[in-house]
Amino acid sequence: MMNQYMQLIALLEMSLTCAVVLIIFLQKLFQIELPFVARIAIVLLLGNLFFWPLGMSLELPLSAYVRGVTGDLSMVTLLLLWGSLLPAAKKTPFGFKAPVALIALVFYPLALGFGMLDPYAWGYGSIGLLMSVIVFAILCGLVGWTKGVWIISVAIIAWAAHWHESVNLWDYLLDPFLAIWALFAVPSAIYLKRREKAQSGYLFRAG
Repeated sequence: MMNQYMQLIALLEMSLTCAVVLIIFLQKLFQIELPFVARIAIVLLLGNLFFWPLGMSLELPLSAYVRGVTGDLSMVTLLLLWGSLLPAAKKTPFGFKAPVALIALVFYPLALGFGMLDPYAWGYGSIGLLMSVIVFAILCGLVGWTKGVWIISVAIIAWAAHWHESVNLWDYLLDPFLAIWALFAVPSAIYLKRREKAQSGYLFRAG
């Protein structure tokens, strides 16, 4: 019974996530900003399409096939995606992207066996890892990114409650999609910052 409940929750999360990703893609493609009410309505509509089996030749919901490819996403990824549809949603700060990219560069090679250290094992109840995550959340609050505090807090609570099938804390904090996003976002942010500085220098140049 519990396993069926967890599977249902996972499919619901993936259905909503697929809907959110489609909305983000459409807004980027057509360079539009949909009203918040319209976003919610479209999420509910598309979420239902992904959640319920559509018949035809598909035996499972569309979200089940997507989940079969991607696996369960981390709570951090889910909340970042879902939060992007909120009114006046701000961009994720560089101070979050850079540590995530750095952690991903170190974590995944080691977790895949390139070295004697296995950081993934720390996710099974390591107090050191938990304290490090809490400290990182506090730092997010100190720099003014309260959204990050809530995201990390919810991820920890979900892990403690065994919200997903995994009991490893890493699976609630990090996933390959979040890592890839951070690895691309960091150099992109640096490039945009340098371009803005160069343009600013050009505009205010004497003569």
